[in-house]
Amino acid sequence: MKNRFILQIIFFLLIFISNNSNAQEKFDVPYGSNKDIGKYAKINGIKMYYEEYGKGDPLLLIHGNGADIKSMANQIEYFKSKYRIIVADSRGHGRSELKTDSLTYNQITSDWEGLVNYLKLDSINILGWSDGGIIGLKMGINKKTKIKKIVAMGANLRPDTTAVNSWAPEQVRKDIEKFKMMIEKGDTSKDWKLELQLDNMLVFQPNISHSDVKKINVPVLIMVGDRDIIKNEHAVEIFNNLSKGQLCIMPGINHGAPRNNPLIFNEIANRFLKEKFDYETKK
Repeated sequence: MKNRFILQIIFFLLIFISNNSNAQEKFDVPYGSNKDIGKYAKINGIKMYYEEYGKGDPLLLIHGNGADIKSMANQIEYFKSKYRIIVADSRGHGRSELKTDSLTYNQITSDWEGLVNYLKLDSINILGWSDGGIIGLKMGINKKTKIKKIVAMGANLRPDTTAVNSWAPEQVRKDIEKFKMMIEKGDTSKDWKLELQLDNMLVFQPNISHSDVKKINVPVLIMVGDRDIIKNEHAVEIFNNLSKGQLCIMPGINHGAPRNNPLIFNEIANRFLKEKFDYETKK
């Protein structure tokens, strides 16, 4: 009981420190635009931009919807001394080409699987945030690459309000109407067609069944903040359908944990990735 109380104090001190850090993204390395490191791979008909850091077991870092490599800077900085980091801009994001008028999680998953094959990686770990978490789960379902462990932060199986808080899709639908209006006006201040594709993914995808989740046979850590876009009960639902699952609902934290609370997020993810656990006790 005493040890548990001490752990709770330490956890909330970590929250305080993380929330009050003003130097979370001040790095010497220009992650996402590193001319000395960045490369392109020809994957599924597009040029996919990626960067590599560190040595050791490969760890894929997969960003969320509308983001890019730079959004994972805190994770690159933390994990590059522990793993061989492979981080890329997903199709239609950052420096990677789009070349489709209907972006899907299936396509992005296929691209990442293609990158693993391109780099001839024997086995990988995956850390994905939001859409990146969805991609990680889908890679686990597909079994086209050998995966050791998956960390999925803020992932969902479906886009309806049983999985996500209602205010999120409501805002996205408003944005979609705006994007359509800008396209009709012929506005060129932004790539509105791309923005429309990205938001359509959020509203209509993914569509992952419980039977699909049960196909994942590697350890998976499901992470959400208790103030997340993803409902707490949906995170529990995903966890309950995993044979080797762990669940972490972080108190007082929202969907932006990898960027806004990296101290807590990285330490929890690292513990899961490096330690062995007895999954038989979940039965």
